[in-house]
Amino acid sequence: MATEYERKRLENIKRNDEMLAALNVQAKASLLSAATKRPRAYSKKKKKKPETPIVIRKSLRSRGLDPDGSSDKPKRVAPPLNASPPVLDPLVFDEAYSGNGSYTQFAETFLSIAVKQSCRVKLVKDEDESPMVRRRTRSSALKSNVAVKKERSDFDSDFPVKPEIIESESGFDIGSLSLEPHNVASVVPGRILVVKFLPCEDVKMVAAGDKLGNVGFWSLDSENEDQIHLFQPHTAPVTSLVFQQNSFSKVISSSYDGLVRLMDVEKLVFDVVCSSDDPIISLSQRPNDEQSLYIGDGYGMLNVWDLRAGKSVSHWRLHGAWINSIDFNPQNPSVMATSSTDRTACLWDLRSMGATKPTTLRTVSHRKAVHSAYFSPSGLSLATTFLDNYVGILSGANYEDSSMIYHDNSTNLWISSFRGVWGWDDSYIFVGNQSKRMDVISPKLKYEICSMQNPLPSS
Repeated sequence: MATEYERKRLENIKRNDEMLAALNVQAKASLLSAATKRPRAYSKKKKKKPETPIVIRKSLRSRGLDPDGSSDKPKRVAPPLNASPPVLDPLVFDEAYSGNGSYTQFAETFLSIAVKQSCRVKLVKDEDESPMVRRRTRSSALKSNVAVKKERSDFDSDFPVKPEIIESESGFDIGSLSLEPHNVASVVPGRILVVKFLPCEDVKMVAAGDKLGNVGFWSLDSENEDQIHLFQPHTAPVTSLVFQQNSFSKVISSSYDGLVRLMDVEKLVFDVVCSSDDPIISLSQRPNDEQSLYIGDGYGMLNVWDLRAGKSVSHWRLHGAWINSIDFNPQNPSVMATSSTDRTACLWDLRSMGATKPTTLRTVSHRKAVHSAYFSPSGLSLATTFLDNYVGILSGANYEDSSMIYHDNSTNLWISSFRGVWGWDDSYIFVGNQSKRMDVISPKLKYEICSMQNPLPSS
């Protein structure tokens, strides 16, 4: 039985339903709802704009490369942002000259040297003596009085023999060197990468190449104000400068732009000797062979370029990275030394280089990149400079004796790599440091004997 409350509730619901039915509220509500309801328009989904990819910069260390440049994979050197493509046509002096004044005096100086040199060569030939031997013998007699006791070598009889005891050395006092204001000049506008002295006793001239492709010549004998003559034969850093052995009026230069140019003062032009798709890192010329160029281009490739034929006659892959320097033994030009970013310095015999994979006479390995490997003036020692803060000395009958001399070879982005070079004899090695000093190392004593610093105020 339903309670009284439930009965009243049910009656109220029934009465309300009858009232709504009489008013037809439900039908009117449906019509009203249908009239006010609008069809929903179809909307296209908006395409999301592609987001700009985020470039994640990775350090050399995270990419598996050594940040100090000692990785086996060489680093590509990008040319300057404003560098123009190299010009393969001959470049006349009028277009290449960017110095002050005129280059007329410069050309006359070089031509006068060439005339004097041709007279000397004729005189030497009349005496049945090689021009190179005559010049070297005279220079050695003036600059050094080193007596050498020779011993037999295990290599070929032509391989340079070594001293057992050096009985006497040059009596020159290194401490007597001084720097005068008139011996300081800005030769090129950019950072200097290579410096060469004109190998002539009668004329004092310095040539320098910089990172902007400029080559400057500084004539110290000139009494006029126009002592410096600036040219721009390249569009990228200059890597090497070579004075032609029997014709000082011709200077060969190489660059990262892949060009080797020959400056001919007689024709007043920079000719293109050869070109490469890869940067040319090093260049050298073998003594008594002025028609051949030894070019280090690509990654560890050595090309022998014949100037007369205008083509490469030999090529080998000697290293796993860039060849930073090429040098020849002055007493035995068949022996060649190379240094590389692959952390090795090697000695080669050119007479046995016919194989596809040449074998070295000696290989010296280091922990970091080797910047240079240069023979001493007598050819009896080899000095290597590498990035792990040492200068190495190879000596002995077969270059089997090695010693390491500590030297800070670290650099920064604004300083060129340091390379230890020999002086006028085998007594000293000169190498710069980051403190803007020139350190002097004695190979005999095996340590740094003094350091020379510029006493003049820097501009």
